[in-house]
Amino acid sequence: MDGLYEQLRIAIHQVWRRRWLAMAVAWGLCLAGWLAIALIPNSYESKSRVYVQMQTILPNQIGITPAERQNDLFRVKQTLTSTANLERVVRRTDLNNQVASERDLAREVEKLRNSIKVVAQQDNLFEITATSGVSGFSNAQNAKTATAIVQNLLDLFVEENLAGDRQETGQSLSFLDEEIRRREVQLQEAEQRRVEFEQRFMGLLPGEGSVQQRMSAARMELANLEQQIVSSQSALTGLRSQLGATPAILPGSAPAPGVAGPASAQIASLEAQLGQLRARGWTDQHPDVIQTRAQIDRLRADADRERARGAGGGAGGIPNPTHASLRAMIAEREAQLAAAQARKNQLSNDMQQLAGRQAAEPGVVAEQARLNRDYDVLKRQYDRLLEDRERVRLRSDVQTRTDAVTFRIIDPPSQPTVPVAPNRPLLLTLVLVVALGAGVAVAFVLGQLQTTFPTQGRLEQVTGLPVLGTVSEVLTARAKSLRRQRLVWLGGAGGALAAGYAVLILVEFWQRSTVA
Repeated sequence: MDGLYEQLRIAIHQVWRRRWLAMAVAWGLCLAGWLAIALIPNSYESKSRVYVQMQTILPNQIGITPAERQNDLFRVKQTLTSTANLERVVRRTDLNNQVASERDLAREVEKLRNSIKVVAQQDNLFEITATSGVSGFSNAQNAKTATAIVQNLLDLFVEENLAGDRQETGQSLSFLDEEIRRREVQLQEAEQRRVEFEQRFMGLLPGEGSVQQRMSAARMELANLEQQIVSSQSALTGLRSQLGATPAILPGSAPAPGVAGPASAQIASLEAQLGQLRARGWTDQHPDVIQTRAQIDRLRADADRERARGAGGGAGGIPNPTHASLRAMIAEREAQLAAAQARKNQLSNDMQQLAGRQAAEPGVVAEQARLNRDYDVLKRQYDRLLEDRERVRLRSDVQTRTDAVTFRIIDPPSQPTVPVAPNRPLLLTLVLVVALGAGVAVAFVLGQLQTTFPTQGRLEQVTGLPVLGTVSEVLTARAKSLRRQRLVWLGGAGGALAAGYAVLILVEFWQRSTVA
């Protein structure tokens, strides 16, 4: 313990003997450090928090999921610090005073990018932080610039979200409209090719679909017609048998003149029916028109005989209504049989004609399949594009006409009064402490390098010889006065150093008060 105490006394003595050197080193380091700190501009930081509230009911109904909204917000966050946006911020703030050329603008944009932070916090909360520390600006101007940067970033944050949605939607609608117009032209061309093909090959057969489908439909219809013909022939045979066994005239008086008989009444009914068919636009070649006219022609003979008997006043009897009804049914069956036979002949001829064309042109089926395939593909693409356009248009209406995203500023841009960097009081204190420590360290190291013996024990330890005694220093009054004077100078130098430190601290807090 005594040895340690002795070493401490020796070290203090060595430093004290070189106290002016220690003071000079401390002064030099303090001046250099304080000057460097003074040249560092104060940086002021402004913060703001904005809450993004997303509507979930209507967007979800049309397919805008929360994940898509989150992606949009993330995209806005990433593009907020883009070069174009930062150039707008520079132009809107006092940073524009630092710009004289495009190179200056690029430098300011890069500095601004490094001083901005956009942090996405929980629950759709974003924090925007900006720092301004321009060396050519005053403290108040730097504080004002930091606030202006954050305010402009807030404005851009809202503008980018709304304008981004509108721009993206407009581009999507333009692209879809162009694709729809192109697909519409292609679809019209495909339809024209199909019409030309059908007019050339398939206009003869009924139904829709391919050649094979129409041929199958024609064969089924032909089989049905054959069954109708057989059935009609059987019915005609039975009706004719009944007609042969039924008397045409029943015993009794003839009908009064001017009174229409059964045949005439049927003719009038059929002519009225014929007029209705023609009023519908049916031509004389229509099977129903042909059948009706045939019935009228067959009943005219009966009507003539009825009128002749009525005019002659003969008393041979009256016409048998059963006989007239059977004749009308026979006429109707014959007309149906004739129409079915005509339709059968037409289908047979058309099928033979189409089969001949297929034999002459074996690629008809493949050509029709290709045309149908092309048309179906274009039609599906066209319908899908129409659906996509309507969906995008609806999304655009929801995004632009409703408050799908609501921005609410939780904390407006703060007005900084205290610089965030540098922490000048702490740095000034550290420079002072380091300078004093460096001065003491230099004096101590120099004392170690020089061979001196501050105590009798130190001399015995180094030489290994016994020391018989020591001679104390005797100072005269003048020497004592000189030492006291130098001690006062040393105290004055130390006090001046402390006063300089205090003045710098006071100046720093005074400058902060001017910003507030």
